[in-house]
Amino acid sequence: MNQVIDTLLSHRSIRKFSDEPISTEQLAKILDCARAASSSSFIQCTSVIRITDSNKRAKLASLAGNQAYVEEAAEFLVWCADFNRHLAIKPDARVGYTEQTLIGAVDTALMAQNAMVAAESMGLGGVYIGGIRNNPDKVSELLELPQQVVPLFGMCLGYPAQNPEIKPRLPVSILLHTDSYQELDTIELADYDRDVREYYLTRTGGNKDMSWSEQIGETLSKEARPFMKTFLKSKGFNIL
Repeated sequence: MNQVIDTLLSHRSIRKFSDEPISTEQLAKILDCARAASSSSFIQCTSVIRITDSNKRAKLASLAGNQAYVEEAAEFLVWCADFNRHLAIKPDARVGYTEQTLIGAVDTALMAQNAMVAAESMGLGGVYIGGIRNNPDKVSELLELPQQVVPLFGMCLGYPAQNPEIKPRLPVSILLHTDSYQELDTIELADYDRDVREYYLTRTGGNKDMSWSEQIGETLSKEARPFMKTFLKSKGFNIL
């Protein structure tokens, strides 16, 4: 096909990094690619906090669930939905609506994915850190985030020191619906569950024996981070 498609199809989450730094030029190009992402109504409601302070890195690693690679990666970026900038431009702007909360999350994710793909095209690797939402209030305090700025996720970037297998994704036959929603094909799902089980068994040396259906059953058995609604409202999001 082409290099872009090859890069996209080769994505793996990297959690072990070498000591080699990312150059200033590389980081600048990664952020340029992020800025090129689509933006709903050209609102551009994302800010990125680059964490260079080792003490803050250590605290963020702890707050995210003791994920050591937050400290070890060459770069750690915190991606935020940000309407504070808009209020600075127009103090009487009407913000805080649920739709704006969605736009902030979508636009930020689009920018971050552009950054990840750009980094991978340079031979770098990375992993998203949703764990910063484990303690969003403490993360906000640590990073001095004002009202109308919410930390959504972190991103580790660096040169890979591991070569994990590509995790099998849901097949197109399950994801793609034509003209109307179609019921789940249980035969296709059974095949996919078998692929995921084999992947986990291989990756963990037999220590993890779980299908995708079993994994989502476990994950969705309870509400994740029930405090997020209250936190979002405390930062001025999702209030209307």
